[in-house]
Amino acid sequence: MIDSTLCYLYRGDEVLMMHRTRKKNDMNHDKWIAVGGRFEAGESPEDCALREVREETGLTMLDAAYRGVVTFINDQYETERMHLFTCERWSGEMTDCDEGELVWLPKAEMNSLPMWEGDRIFHRLLDEGVPFFELELVYSGEKLLSASLDGKKLEI
Repeated sequence: MIDSTLCYLYRGDEVLMMHRTRKKNDMNHDKWIAVGGRFEAGESPEDCALREVREETGLTMLDAAYRGVVTFINDQYETERMHLFTCERWSGEMTDCDEGELVWLPKAEMNSLPMWEGDRIFHRLLDEGVPFFELELVYSGEKLLSASLDGKKLEI
């Protein structure tokens, strides 16, 4: 299983998103996602989140909040356990990212962008202020087959 992080940086009513267009053989190619990535040896979820945000944006998170764990099960990719963070304060200057274009977008426009279907589920949970959740998303390729929140099936 892959362990990874995903970090949403908020600036008022905006969110920092990445349009994944630059990385070769990218399962997220042409999708919009937040910043993050895979754990390195010996990293905690918080360590990975801090490092990935710094590497991809040049910013250092000052108030990262651990919001949930999302498990992706897909018949075409390795199972992934993603640790989800949000942040409203950071330091540093934003830099260019070699994986895609970083864009501050209105939160209200996020779900209209090309993205994984299940991302819309955890965006809603974040918007509703759910303090911590466990979400399981089951896919066949890019099609979302089922979703469970804290062990209970969701209507999709």
